[in-house]
Amino acid sequence: MDLPDPERAPIMAKKTTKTEPELPKVKAEKASKAVKPKIAAVKKTVTKTTKPAKAEKVTKPIVEERKPVEVYSRFTDFDISLFQSGKHYKLYEKLGSHVVEHNGVIGTYFAVWAPNAQFVAVMGGFNGWNRGSHPLYIRWDTSGIWEGFIPNVGNGEAYKYFIKSSSGEELEKGDPFALRWEEPPRTASIVADTFYKWNDKAWMDKRHEHNALNKPYSVYEMHVGSWARNPESPDAFYTYEQLADKLVPYVKDMGFTHVEFMPIMEHPYYPSWGYQISGFFAASSRYGTPQQLMLLIERFHQEGIGVILDWVPSHFPGDAHGIYNFDGTHLYEHEDLRKGFHPDWKSYIFNYGRNEVRAFLISNALFWLDRYHADGLRVDAVASMLYLDYSRNHGEWETNIYGGNENLEAISFLKEFNEACYSHYPDTQTIAEESTSFTGVSRPVYAGGLGFGMKWMMGWMHDTIDYFSQDPIHRKYHHNEITFSLIYAFTENFMLPLSHDEVVYGKGSMLRKMPGDEWQQFANLRLLYSFMFTHPGTKLLFMGGEFAQGSEWNYQYSLDWHVLEYPNHRGMSETVKALNHLYKTEPALYEKEFAYDGFEWIDGGNADDSILVFARKGNDVKNDLVVVLNMTPVIRYDFRVGVPAKGNWKEIFDSDAKKFWGSGVGNTVALKSELVNWHGRENSINITIPPLGAVVFKKV
Repeated sequence: MDLPDPERAPIMAKKTTKTEPELPKVKAEKASKAVKPKIAAVKKTVTKTTKPAKAEKVTKPIVEERKPVEVYSRFTDFDISLFQSGKHYKLYEKLGSHVVEHNGVIGTYFAVWAPNAQFVAVMGGFNGWNRGSHPLYIRWDTSGIWEGFIPNVGNGEAYKYFIKSSSGEELEKGDPFALRWEEPPRTASIVADTFYKWNDKAWMDKRHEHNALNKPYSVYEMHVGSWARNPESPDAFYTYEQLADKLVPYVKDMGFTHVEFMPIMEHPYYPSWGYQISGFFAASSRYGTPQQLMLLIERFHQEGIGVILDWVPSHFPGDAHGIYNFDGTHLYEHEDLRKGFHPDWKSYIFNYGRNEVRAFLISNALFWLDRYHADGLRVDAVASMLYLDYSRNHGEWETNIYGGNENLEAISFLKEFNEACYSHYPDTQTIAEESTSFTGVSRPVYAGGLGFGMKWMMGWMHDTIDYFSQDPIHRKYHHNEITFSLIYAFTENFMLPLSHDEVVYGKGSMLRKMPGDEWQQFANLRLLYSFMFTHPGTKLLFMGGEFAQGSEWNYQYSLDWHVLEYPNHRGMSETVKALNHLYKTEPALYEKEFAYDGFEWIDGGNADDSILVFARKGNDVKNDLVVVLNMTPVIRYDFRVGVPAKGNWKEIFDSDAKKFWGSGVGNTVALKSELVNWHGRENSINITIPPLGAVVFKKV
C-alpha cells in the first residue's frame, strides 16, 4: 500500500534489527517424532518427482531471507516520460524517501536521480552507516533513477546516499528531495512526511480575493531566526510553533496583509540568511518540524494574513553533502563554469537547459504551494538569472546563439515556472526580485513577458532612500529623484520594497539614513513611509523598520523590542499601523495601483518648496484622495491646493499627529473648496502643511 496522499495519516514502521521473519516455535519432542520421518519421506519423493512436498510449501517462504533492499517503484512509464521531458511538476511524490507498505511489510521506498553513478546505496542509522549493505537498483529505462524498498525503516531515520561515480569517486550525499534534515551542523537527511490536518479552509476558499492585484497587499518581510529570541535563552531560536503565539497577533495588530519569510528551506550556513540552500524540500530544522511550520502558516491564515516564501532557484552552495557534483558530475549545475558558477556568492548555478533540472525546480516551487499552503513565492536574484554577463568581466562569459547577453535557457525556465504556478494555483502570486530594466517581468507569458505577478521596484527604493538621505535644504536640487519613479511606475506591476538588503553591511537602519536631529530623523522616516503607502504599487517593509530600530539588522540577535518603551519608537509603530489601515480602507490606494489612471499629478514640479501634490483614484470618483508631502521642516500655512471636485475635503491622515510623536500641526476641520482656479483645476482648498509631514484629504 503506497502513501501518495499527504492528507492521509502516515504509516508507522516498526523499528527492528531483524532481517528475516521469526520461525514458528516447535516443541523438541514433537519435532523428533513427527518431523524427522516426514523429512525422510520428502527426500525420497523429491528424488522421484519435481513437485515439492506439502511441508516444503509451508516452510520455504518462512525461512527464505528477505533481501536488504527489495525491487519496488512508484514510477510509471508516463512519470519517466514527463521527468525526462522536464514536465513532471510533482516529483516530490516520487523521488526522495516515502514510507510505504510492500508485501505486508512497512518500510521506506528510496529513489534518487544519479544517472552517472555506477553504484548507489542507502546508509543510515538503521544499518550502522554501512556504505554497501543496502544498494539501490538502477532503472532499466535510461532515466538514471536508482530506487528500492528497505523494510522496517520509517519516519525519523537519518540517512544519506553513498554514491560511487563512474570515475570511481566516492560521495556521501543528502537526499535532494528529503522532507526533513538534521539540524546543522549535522548534514544527514531524515525520513519524514508532510501529513497535517489543515484547518484553514475559510482562507483557502477565498484567498483569491486577498491575493488579487486590485486588493491591498502590504507585506511584512522577516527573518525567522532573528525576529525575536527567548529572553531567558537569547542564543536559542523560537520554534515555528512558539512564533505562532507571538508573531501572528503582532502582524495582525500592525495591519499587514501578508508576511514574507526569508528562506526557511534547510541551509547549512546560518549567516547566509537562508539563501544558500541544501534542502530544497525541507523546512529548516533549526526552528522545528514541518508540521510546526504548517501550524504557523495555518495560524496566519486563520487571522486573514497571507504567507509568502522566499524561493531561491538562482544558485546553491558547493557543500559536500549537497547537490553540487551530486553523482560525480555536474548534474544540477551547468558544466560550463561561465554559466555554472556565481562569482559574487561563490556558489553554483542551475543548468536551466536540462529537462530534469527544470522539473526539479518547478516541482520544488509547487511543493511549497501544495504541501505548505504558501500564498506566494518571492523569487530571489532574478536579474542574476537573466543575464549571462551578470557580475562578470569581459572574457568571463559567452554570448547566446544570437550574440546577446540574455540567458535564453533561464528566461525559458522562468516562463515555464510562472505558467506552472498560475495554472496549478491561480490564487497565488509570484514576485520577482529583479533590479534591471528587463522588459515585461510582470507581464503574462502569452504577451511576451516572464509571467510574474509582481516585480520589486528597485529603482524607486534606491532613488527614494537617496533623496531622503539629503539634508532638506538641498532636496530642491534632487527633486527629479523623488518624482522620476512615476515616469515608469505602470510599466510593471511594481512592489515598493524597503527590504533587508537596505539595513545590512554598514548601510545603517532606515532611521539612521535620515538626516537631522532625533525629531527630524523620526519625522523624515514617517514622511518616507507615507510616501511609500500613497505611491502606486504594493508595499514591503522589513522587520524592525516598523518601529524605527536604531541599529542595523543583525541576524545573530533579536530585534530591539525594548525601544518600544520610548514614545518616539511607539509613535513610529502607530504610524505604520495607521498607514496600513489607510491603505486597506481607501480603495483609491489599491484598486488601480498598477494602472495609469489610478494616479494624477496635481503639482509635481514644486522643487523650490520641495512639495509634492498628487491624486490617487479608484473605481469610484467619490473615493479620490489628495496627497500632499512637505519634504522640508518648514510649516506651510495658507498653502493652496487644487482639488478634483468641489465640496468639503477632510484630512484623513497626518504623519505629524502627536500620537505619532509629531508636532501636531494639521487641519482639524473639513475644508470647503473654493471656486479658485489652482493647479489647473477649478476648485481648490487652503491648507496647512506640517513640517516634514504628509497629509491626505478625502471629499466628505
